[in-house]
Amino acid sequence: MATKGNKKRRQFSLEEKMKVVEAVDSGKRKGDVAKEFGITPSTLSTFLKDRARFEEKVREASVGPQRKRMRNALYDDIDKAVFAWFQEIHAKNILVTGSVIRKKALNLANMLGYDNFQASVGWLNRFRDRHGIALKAICREDSGRLMNGLGIDKVNEWHAGEIIKLIADYSPDDIFNADETGVFFQLLPQHTLVAKGDHCRGGKKARQRLTALFCCNASGTEKMRPLIVGRSANPRCLKNVHSLPCDYRANQWAWMTQDLFNEWLMQVDARMKQAERRILLLIDNCSAHNMLPHLERIQVGYLPSNCTAVLQPLNLGIIHTVKVLYRGHFLKQILLKLNSSEDQEKVDIRQAIDMIAAAWWSVKQSTVVRCWQKAGIIPVELTESDTEAAASEPDIAIEKLWHSVAIATCVPNEINFQDFVTADDDLIISQELLDTEVIQDMGAGENTDEAGSEDEGEASLPQQPKITLTEAISSVQKLRLFLSTCVGVPDAIFGQLNGIDEYLMRRVTQTPVDSKITDFLQIK
Repeated sequence: MATKGNKKRRQFSLEEKMKVVEAVDSGKRKGDVAKEFGITPSTLSTFLKDRARFEEKVREASVGPQRKRMRNALYDDIDKAVFAWFQEIHAKNILVTGSVIRKKALNLANMLGYDNFQASVGWLNRFRDRHGIALKAICREDSGRLMNGLGIDKVNEWHAGEIIKLIADYSPDDIFNADETGVFFQLLPQHTLVAKGDHCRGGKKARQRLTALFCCNASGTEKMRPLIVGRSANPRCLKNVHSLPCDYRANQWAWMTQDLFNEWLMQVDARMKQAERRILLLIDNCSAHNMLPHLERIQVGYLPSNCTAVLQPLNLGIIHTVKVLYRGHFLKQILLKLNSSEDQEKVDIRQAIDMIAAAWWSVKQSTVVRCWQKAGIIPVELTESDTEAAASEPDIAIEKLWHSVAIATCVPNEINFQDFVTADDDLIISQELLDTEVIQDMGAGENTDEAGSEDEGEASLPQQPKITLTEAISSVQKLRLFLSTCVGVPDAIFGQLNGIDEYLMRRVTQTPVDSKITDFLQIK
């Protein structure tokens, strides 16, 4: 009896199955689609029946698009824990090798109670196939390497496709970018080399750092109020302070968390709703940005991973300009102390907040626009000289100030002003995922949203005296007298001084008639 040859069963990848489903959705007859892809009507029916499962896998990115089978791993919980960890690491652009994944898998398996699990090369290959992982993550973003390597393809693809769709319905006034940066707010010039490259994952240095969130639009016409995150929820220097030039929050690491970012997002969304505006917000995919709330007036667009060094406007000179200006304010304080022979006191959080906010509001509209142009989001020609100006606009004037302070404070010759400005560029700015959080979705140890104690880290700082309304008015009068002795004072300065004077006088007239004079003289 002749044996009938068995026909080899064909397997389809997830990507191929989705193409079949999309062909049916386009309006083609099912019979024509079956013939086009060389499948039987029953196979087509199976694809259509399972389409929800295919779409979920694609949306969650838990299965690679070339994957042909969707069997679960033998140790499914280990697989899920390792993949959750991998997504966190990949979002931070940290180099990941096969051996690193295998070691992490063993650690997580041990925490889950699997003593017999072996993270073999075979397991690693299957893990990679299940999730469509190519181990080509970049350790740290470098714009030169990105533009000369494989990253150029991703950048060009984003410029030619996704960004065009994202910005199509928005004017430059309604396209925003938000990003965070870390600041060693008490860093002295002579300590620059010690701070350089420090990630500051905790310890005593967490008391000396802040995280600042900035947000601006593509036309440079709107810069949102900064959000500053510190370590102490109630620092002594903010006692009796009711108005700040920014929003201030705190947690024990002084970095951005999902809860803080989402709170900020909801506030922005509420303002946009009140103003009857709709905006596009471009952000990176750091861990604090991964779980967003429902937003009515904000469309969020994610920048491609590993490409923010060349695509994120705030990273292309805006934040650098803020840091240049902040360090300039800091150097002026040092120089004033040196000239007055006063003891050098550490800058407190309130002073740092004032200087960061002043630096942010001083960034010129032209600087903002040039950085958006450099990112390729605003379609305007940009010359090389313009690019350099965007990143170093205030540097020249402050270099002289740096030279004076460097000589007076004996800063080593190998340290220059740019070293001082960029000393905190490597600070961790968002919450890192712990192994316990991978498994339990919450930390078994310290709570990263819990702020430090009230006066922790400020014991050496003197408490600022409370200034009365009378003293404030007197200070304005003294300042007016001083300016009258100066030559060439711009009219705008006198205008600003008049504005301050008018505000203080309104405070006087708003004081209840029956209040005691001692109450009137105190700022409330």
